[in-house]
Amino acid sequence: MLSTPAWLTLEAKDPDRLTAFYEAFLELDVVSESEQEAVLSAGETALRLRAPGEVPRGGLHTHYALTVAEGEYDDWYDSLDERFDLVEHTFGDQRSLYFYDPEGNCVELGERPGAPGGVSDLFELVLEVEELAGAVEFYADLGFEVVDDGRKEGRVRLSTGAFDLELWAPRLGIADARGGVHVDFGVVAEAPDSVAREVADRARSVTAVDEGVRIRDPDGHYLTLVGA
Repeated sequence: MLSTPAWLTLEAKDPDRLTAFYEAFLELDVVSESEQEAVLSAGETALRLRAPGEVPRGGLHTHYALTVAEGEYDDWYDSLDERFDLVEHTFGDQRSLYFYDPEGNCVELGERPGAPGGVSDLFELVLEVEELAGAVEFYADLGFEVVDDGRKEGRVRLSTGAFDLELWAPRLGIADARGGVHVDFGVVAEAPDSVAREVADRARSVTAVDEGVRIRDPDGHYLTLVGA
């Protein structure tokens, strides 16, 4: 069983510069820094900013969404609107704003009732895939449940109940966002070894690592199952 996201990695030609961006504009705290990687805290999710190097690399032009408290959304909008050309979209009665970081990642901040103060947990991640039907089957077998099947539009939304994953054929979404390529992310799972066995015959690789079990999917994305 899958639950919450553990981390998302973004590739940064200059991790120091991207770290300064997220510190200044989203007020994220730095957890650790090295020459190759900086780790920031977005609630319970770690945002890893990694220089190009060994695999797994961070994702390129990744669209992802972080949470803001419902009562703070307008303040975040006003603050970011002074610096960025924001795009806003409403889903039911919840609003999201979109802007781009210096590496071309489309960052979404979405208001959520009951969220803590500040910018917190990752609630959505978009992966670009070559063959949508096969990718949906792969992630469904890992434990994600299809909650919005928009295959005619080239996208399918899946969920663990705590975290949503969108799979996109190459396309442009809201704010001209694109799905990430070679994305590296982690998700908390009960019995990671058992979950990984469900897709072992279709994955490019399944590897035991210190943090859990790392799966490389057919499109080259890296998902690490982290023990609960």
